[in-house]
Amino acid sequence: MSTTDPPTVRGTDSDRRARADYTGGVYGSMLAASVVIGAGTLGSFPRLELVVLLLLTGVAFWIAHVHAQLFGARLAQQPLDRRVVFHACREEWPIVKAAVPPAVAVAVSPLLGLDVQGALWLALSVAVAGQVAWSVAAARRAHATWRLVAVTASANLLLGLLIISFKLFLKH
Repeated sequence: MSTTDPPTVRGTDSDRRARADYTGGVYGSMLAASVVIGAGTLGSFPRLELVVLLLLTGVAFWIAHVHAQLFGARLAQQPLDRRVVFHACREEWPIVKAAVPPAVAVAVSPLLGLDVQGALWLALSVAVAGQVAWSVAAARRAHATWRLVAVTASANLLLGLLIISFKLFLKH
């Protein structure tokens, strides 16, 4: 493999883990922000329902990504065994981890004196901040220049602001 070739599925464990951790974290943060926007009006216990919705959506997408990894690229590359399954589960776990901070934000929002709308905005802000943080961590881990770190942070912030604009447009 030349230095310009992308890493393959059979790259080193640390290469795959680093790539998946940050990719899953950015993706999971965007997913959490989208869940908050799509939540709209919730039922009798909106905070609890949103916490559960955030966490279960993270788990559902984690399962989907593990499945895709195991039965997509991996099946063609190597035999499926317990080690491969656990590795895929661990690689994709950041999708779930990214849902936790927005869920915690919703859970603690009453302690901050926030109503349900305030809790939604707090969760959305935390999700977007997570998205930016994961992208910065990925750039730093890849030893990117500070300029590239700033570019990736800005791009992810713009994506986050786009998601926030959807909330403003939907006006739940």
